[in-house]
Amino acid sequence: MLTRNMKSTPTTPEQRILAAIRAVPRGQVAGYGAIARRAGLPGRARLVARILGQNEDPGLPWHRILRSDGRIAFPPESAEFAEQCRRLRADGVEPRNGRVRMPEDEGTLDAALWAPR
Repeated sequence: MLTRNMKSTPTTPEQRILAAIRAVPRGQVAGYGAIARRAGLPGRARLVARILGQNEDPGLPWHRILRSDGRIAFPPESAEFAEQCRRLRADGVEPRNGRVRMPEDEGTLDAALWAPR
């Protein structure tokens, strides 16, 4: 039996992507593709980028989402690049030359079997 106090599971692709972004903890980062996979939408990294670009929620931790190689997607001379670097540093993540170290890809069998321990 459902009650009104129960949280509903995100159902639309946008809701699932936003939930996956909100789940990235402080001090960690994820790639656009990893967010798409976590949302159950493998291969939809561009959709993640589009949703992030349109989102106006000031509480969304957008700054934790990067390209798969750890690079910030904004041009280095842009205000957005500087803001993302500032927010990452505030989270305890240090960008170097517009790039951060990305976590190992936890979503593949190869990564689980062959990742250095």
